[in-house]
Amino acid sequence: MFQKIKTAIKYTRNIFVTGAIVETNKQVEDEITSRIPNEDNLVIVEFGMGHGNITKAILSKIGPNSKVYSFEVHKPFCEHAEKHIADKRLTIINDGAENVNKYLSEDVDSIISSIPFSFFSEELKSNILKSAYGILKNKGCMSQVLLSAFHFRKYKSVFDNCKRRKILNFPIYHIYHCQKETKEN
Repeated sequence: MFQKIKTAIKYTRNIFVTGAIVETNKQVEDEITSRIPNEDNLVIVEFGMGHGNITKAILSKIGPNSKVYSFEVHKPFCEHAEKHIADKRLTIINDGAENVNKYLSEDVDSIISSIPFSFFSEELKSNILKSAYGILKNKGCMSQVLLSAFHFRKYKSVFDNCKRRKILNFPIYHIYHCQKETKEN
């Protein structure tokens, strides 16, 4: 219990970085990773790793030849994950989601995001969503957890197919599942 309180204090102190007041729960982790394909040799990108709860959920769903690139701007969270998640499939990148193109040249199967979208400028939001759409394979999905449904329209303006699921909890979570569906010639 003490560790949960300590973690909540850390998250609250860094609310503009984490966008959260508590770590995600199992129901959120299961929902946000539900669109990861059931295949091996996947490339998964995570925006906003935090302490790695969702990262662990991603790793539990993918095969031995898959890769996860986790982006996290808060260096102490990167250090925490490096210490507590020993998995050769995971690459931790201490940088923001807006810089994903600097690190990846391969197409991505899924993007899992828990970044604090509400605290970003309109320009940064647009850049992240356009970059995410650009790196996804056709039929690839970006799943985002937020504490508000406010930004759903923004995601719908970039992605071809978007659905939203509300998870009643404290706090209430909104999970967006947004798919890229490029038209074949």
